[in-house]
Amino acid sequence: MSLSNTVQHLVLLPGFMCDGSLFADMAPHLESRRRLHHGDLYSDASIDGMARRVLATAPERFALLGFSMGGFVARAMALAAPERVSALILIATSARASRPDEIARKKALRAQLAGHGFKGMSRAALRRAIHPEHPEREALVDRLHAMGRRLGGEVMDRQLAAGRVDGYRDLPRIACPTLVVAARDDALRPLDELQALADGIPGAAFEVMTGVGHMIPLEAPAALAGRVSGWLDGADAGASAA
Repeated sequence: MSLSNTVQHLVLLPGFMCDGSLFADMAPHLESRRRLHHGDLYSDASIDGMARRVLATAPERFALLGFSMGGFVARAMALAAPERVSALILIATSARASRPDEIARKKALRAQLAGHGFKGMSRAALRRAIHPEHPEREALVDRLHAMGRRLGGEVMDRQLAAGRVDGYRDLPRIACPTLVVAARDDALRPLDELQALADGIPGAAFEVMTGVGHMIPLEAPAALAGRVSGWLDGADAGASAA
């Protein structure tokens, strides 16, 4: 089966405490050529559980885009069902395991949720995810904060419980065409983590965007969608030629 028949479906996986509206500004630039699907990362407390749930409802063959936490799920899907994932796009994500300090912080946040309930995402933390010179920084923080409020404390608790384990040794087993997209000024995912991710996947393309922070789908949706579409078209052409 050629990639021209398989990239028509594109499954989108958002990041921590983000819903499908994360991709709303990208959608008009993608859906003219692809049918978009949004994966459920809200109902399970493990990365593998999320991957199984999305696979259960995804088309038989599809391209897969994972942002941040969604990238961890996307890798798990590509490894679990290589015959179904035709192309993989990993954005502002990593294969690194959680550090002890990150595990401790998540444990403390879960305890706070259990004891005091969900008060919404920290606006200061959300600000760190947006480039400090972005002209719409506060408006984007508002959008992120609203996503968190919609998802609520139960989803936050499950996503905090979903531990990140080291995935570097499994990267050579990813067999589909892969694009890794990084932001040079990402304060949450350092560039070297994205470079290591791309280096570990056979034949992966690696692109670095400037002038944006971690939240690339919100900060530069048209530019990101253009890169994704252009790369998928190139992968399509390559598969058809083969």
